[in-house]
Amino acid sequence: MLVNLGNEYLNVIINTKGAEVTSIKNDQNIEYIWQADSNFWGRHAPILFPIVGRLKNDKYEYNGQIYSMGQHGFAREMEFEIVKKTNDSVTMQLKSNAATLKMYPFDFTLKINYLLSDSELKINLSVTNDGKNEMLFSIGAHPAFNVPLGNLAEKNYDEYYINVSPNKIYKQIPFKAPYIDLRNAYDINLYKPLQLKHEIFYDDAKIIKIDDNKVMCRLGNQNFNHGVEVKANNPEYAGLWSANNASFVCLEPWWGVADDINADGILSHKNGIKHLLSEQTFNTDYSIRIF
Repeated sequence: MLVNLGNEYLNVIINTKGAEVTSIKNDQNIEYIWQADSNFWGRHAPILFPIVGRLKNDKYEYNGQIYSMGQHGFAREMEFEIVKKTNDSVTMQLKSNAATLKMYPFDFTLKINYLLSDSELKINLSVTNDGKNEMLFSIGAHPAFNVPLGNLAEKNYDEYYINVSPNKIYKQIPFKAPYIDLRNAYDINLYKPLQLKHEIFYDDAKIIKIDDNKVMCRLGNQNFNHGVEVKANNPEYAGLWSANNASFVCLEPWWGVADDINADGILSHKNGIKHLLSEQTFNTDYSIRIF
């Protein structure tokens, strides 16, 4: 089911399947969200849970038992329940069930809250451990934005840039697709904006280690004051990605990461895994601002 949110600045559509944002339009009817052309990538902005990225061989071990789970987990494929809805906000939740327990042996409640505030969509991610044992999980967001953004004057992909703030030297973690290679992380200079060219994504995503409480990724056009900002609180990683020669870019805050090429497959050893005690709740948030 599609849920509509609106105010005088933005109109937003969210699908209860995956609690996925499928459209963000401004008051000039410009569409900011990638419209899921399956010739390139058939999604808009999936929620990643209870893992981010790929497991080695799509399997992991927990308490001596082997489980199978696909890339980015199962939340993006599941129907969420609407808990509360107003004109400018909605809360959706997914609870563990027989299907999830076959892949992931933890009882949980995952809540996603969307709230419009002027030209900003604020998103809160909440994970509660409903079981008696410690829960292991990761979570992330994967919003994709049109490039160009829809204004015919802004038609050239290579006029766009990504600015990561704070501006500094970050560690970039290379891909040996579909896994990461932590041992060979290297410096990436992001004091200056990253100029978009399709070929920078030919080797898959750019994964940046984040060591700051807040990070902002700004997608802008060097000739127009028009774009998108994604801000996140306490993410461990940021992913920048596009499919080959596609007209979109993903700005992704992650509280987790794909398996390393040297991972042993034991879930508690996984890089970026979070530990949540019984009845505890993990909260984090990010936002999408249109300018």
